[in-house]
Amino acid sequence: MFFSTSFIFPIITSLIYKDGAMSVFVITFLIVFIVGFIGWLISRNTVEDMSHKDGFLVITLFWVVLSSAGSIPFMLSGMTFIDSFFESMSGITTTGATVISNLSTLPESLLLYRQLLQWMGGMGLIVLAIAVMPLLGIGGGQLYKTEIPGAMNDQKLTPRIKETAQALWLIYLLLTVSCALFYFFAGMNAFDAISHSLSTVSIGGFSTYDQSIGYFNNGMIEAVCIFFMLLSALSFTLHYFAFYMKKPLKYLYDPELRFFISIMAIIFLLSVLMNYISTQEQASIRELLFHSVSIVTTTGFSIGDTNQWSPSIGFLFLIGAFIGACSGSVGGGIKSWRVLIMINYAYINLKKMIHPNAVITLKIGTKSVENDVAASVWGFFSIYVISFIILLLGLVATGLDFQSAFSAVGACLNNLGPGLGEVAQTYDSVSTVGKGILSFAMILGRLEIFTLLVLFTPIFWQK
Repeated sequence: MFFSTSFIFPIITSLIYKDGAMSVFVITFLIVFIVGFIGWLISRNTVEDMSHKDGFLVITLFWVVLSSAGSIPFMLSGMTFIDSFFESMSGITTTGATVISNLSTLPESLLLYRQLLQWMGGMGLIVLAIAVMPLLGIGGGQLYKTEIPGAMNDQKLTPRIKETAQALWLIYLLLTVSCALFYFFAGMNAFDAISHSLSTVSIGGFSTYDQSIGYFNNGMIEAVCIFFMLLSALSFTLHYFAFYMKKPLKYLYDPELRFFISIMAIIFLLSVLMNYISTQEQASIRELLFHSVSIVTTTGFSIGDTNQWSPSIGFLFLIGAFIGACSGSVGGGIKSWRVLIMINYAYINLKKMIHPNAVITLKIGTKSVENDVAASVWGFFSIYVISFIILLLGLVATGLDFQSAFSAVGACLNNLGPGLGEVAQTYDSVSTVGKGILSFAMILGRLEIFTLLVLFTPIFWQK
């Protein structure tokens, strides 16, 4: 029922622009509201504490059910079921992969709706990543012990969790409004400024134009985009400290943030070097900087045709997307915090080979990381690699060439969006089975693998 209220905004947009699509959203609103209302009637008198198993199931169904409901406007607009579900799943998981071309021909209300899907997905993700998933022992947040009251320290859902969630939502909303205003003053019209702020702050990457941010050809707009992509790729835990606990210096002392910025800088410098020695079309420094930030943060905005550049640059950026944004952010990827732990853990094991009797503690910044946490990170990485290989084999079996398949799985599993080769612009050429595989990859990456895969284990369903 709450999700159905989101269709009010496209209805208002359709009234303003008279784009003829209002009936699509009115029908969708009624369908989703009535289904939700019936569910509420059936369960309104049921009072039961949520168990860990319930949590896994509810979190997974949150994305699946909303993706299904979100696909209705696309189907009513004439798209096939699989294309509609793919587009909706891509939006709600903030992936940004699309099967739609000629975006400028779509009704304004449908364009806004695509952006809104990503914004709502990002808002839900923040609360799940910081306030809910750690309590279930899943996701990346539990690796990052913080001082947030209620969110990490209490082991049950309490009113303090609700307060934390409200604070996070307010920060998210303030970032969105600020981004829209900056876009507007940088040169976008009001509709484009609002639309792109929704997908920028959510690190989604959907645009109202096929050329993405490159359509505007405006350095100020690109600067605004870079700034807010970076802010949204940082842990919202840090934003919470800065805004609510008056500790802005947390930004300077956070080891994950420093690592994340360092990785981005290295990838940018390597891309400049590769571009310089390449015999293919040269990209400008401005294009390389923008894409370094856009891809590593897993946003997926573009300002140029990356297919014309050296393929090595595209694969370099894709590697950056595998590392991804910070834990507790709306970004995708393995997450910088996990990669930082893996690197340090591997380094410690190398030192122990030289000094077998040495007692060496794994520390990230000033925090000690227990061995079981480091082992769980490596366990996550191994499952991640196995999942990637299986998805890649499945996609190649559908007939997609290896480069396109590799980048498509990487882009969807890391919630990046655009890939290389055939999927550099849209995923329309991917087969129906391939789109189903990639839709699964999106939710697998968004739920950080374990959350979804645990549902496929027999022990989960045993009493």
